[in-house]
Amino acid sequence: MQRPRGTDPFTLEIIKDTLVAIGDEMFVALQRTSKSPIIYEVLDYACGLTDARGQMLAQGQGVTGFLGTLGQAVAEVRGKFAGRLHPGDIIITNDPYGGGGTHPSDVSLILPVFFRRRLVAFMVNKAHWTELGGKDPGSWTTDATEVYQEGLVFPCVKLFDRGRPVASVLDLLAANVRLPDMTLGDLWAGVAALRVGERRFVDLCEKFGPAAMQRAIDHLLDHGERLTRRELRRLPKGVFEAGDMIDDDGIGHGPFPVRVTVTITDDEFVCDFTGTHPQVPGPINATRTGLLSSIRTIFKAVTGPLIPVNEGCFRPVKVICPPRTIFTAERPAPVSTYWETKAYAIDLVWKALAAVLPDRLTAGHFLSVCGTVISGRHPDTGDLFILVEPQAGGWGAGARKDGESGLVCSGDGETYVIPVEVTETRHGVMVDQFAFNVDGGGAGQFRGGRGLVRDYRIIADEAQLTATFGRFKFPPWSVAGGHPGSPNFVKVLHQGGREVVFGKCARYRLARGDVARLVTGSGGGWGDPARRDRALIQRDLRDEMITPEEAHETYGLSGAAADREGRR
Repeated sequence: MQRPRGTDPFTLEIIKDTLVAIGDEMFVALQRTSKSPIIYEVLDYACGLTDARGQMLAQGQGVTGFLGTLGQAVAEVRGKFAGRLHPGDIIITNDPYGGGGTHPSDVSLILPVFFRRRLVAFMVNKAHWTELGGKDPGSWTTDATEVYQEGLVFPCVKLFDRGRPVASVLDLLAANVRLPDMTLGDLWAGVAALRVGERRFVDLCEKFGPAAMQRAIDHLLDHGERLTRRELRRLPKGVFEAGDMIDDDGIGHGPFPVRVTVTITDDEFVCDFTGTHPQVPGPINATRTGLLSSIRTIFKAVTGPLIPVNEGCFRPVKVICPPRTIFTAERPAPVSTYWETKAYAIDLVWKALAAVLPDRLTAGHFLSVCGTVISGRHPDTGDLFILVEPQAGGWGAGARKDGESGLVCSGDGETYVIPVEVTETRHGVMVDQFAFNVDGGGAGQFRGGRGLVRDYRIIADEAQLTATFGRFKFPPWSVAGGHPGSPNFVKVLHQGGREVVFGKCARYRLARGDVARLVTGSGGGWGDPARRDRALIQRDLRDEMITPEEAHETYGLSGAAADREGRR
């Protein structure tokens, strides 16, 4: 590709890399100023910047599930406020059916950047706020039947007008959420990050001038497209299909079939979800924004994970899906736990391509965010606590490697679970166990990674548990003769010995001393277990990643040898 005229290649590279750095700096600024563990510990957010047309230029690392939603949020702002944006404006939006929304708890803030009175860019971030009102603590739930139960919805409204906060919007927020200090703290953290990005972008314009900036932006987008198309041409060409089943919708309906047909040519990557189940009464529905973001995630995985993210990378992508499906729900369908279905969109394409891309994709992983909310009154202060977090689990094995253990799901990206110390200090729970789940799932020549077991013992007088652990009924898939992975589930151990096991619950009552055991599954295996190297079996026994019984019954190691290795 011929470089743009009028700017030397060194300057273009400097501007391009600085734009990427702006996204990273905004990301760090939001983390350091937030009040919610779901943000500053888990990193459940993303930051980015677009050009004046809303094309994504760079995105700070974080939730891969937000990949692509930031640009759609900017597009909604441009459409609603065309010609009516001013320096100092900040827009808030979380509408799941517009504005790049996913569910109400994921809130986007957008700041238009002006240079010499001309609109030149947008700064944008999207974060999961711990509390946004609605019928349940933590705002998302598993038994909502309409979006109006899931918290406040802002359909692209001004939060700041020409640099001044809109007091009525702040008052509305404070009056309708259970933890106003935390919610407003997250809001101000988002504002701070936007202003960091704005300063850095204006500094760039001052240094190089708007003409050079525009040439560099065009170069950045074309560069992303060129690198991605080069990788696309290396992929196998053809039509690939996959289907799966989603457990249920949380309120008694299901399972639901989902399917995809992937067509790869030298020029296009087309994902067609025709034939997928219609939208459902419970809150696992995803909207088209989430579907598009999912496909961008898996497309990035198979073409170039290390290529910096920008809009040019996704020019070859095409997504087809009829309206009002479980992937493209429309108002007023509930969407609280949309991530369950959104993750299936990634996983379906993954499943369709795994066998033909063994050097790039593994067998199926535990898939679900395994979202958890525990709320109650803190035993020391009496204040309301709301613990909101994802769980990590097992990833599938590859053609030449075992799966990763204790890793967050594909939709969560570079995020984490909340550390034990923070969990115990901030909330009315004690962590009695945090261990690998050695359940025997995912056996193979290369075995699936292990999930986790996390025991939360309630030390408050009482608490409520809301959880959504997908793949409770349909475990992770395997490849080439490997064994399927194992399911995710919650087991509640009540005082007195009663035990209850489920995949989803809403406001399940827990008393002091009860234990909520959160169990995530192992990933799928790759290849016949009989072909597994004996040295790997012995290593797993020594590391306690398999039991002597599994070594003997599944992998064929003699009982005596398995016992010997297990005792070492």
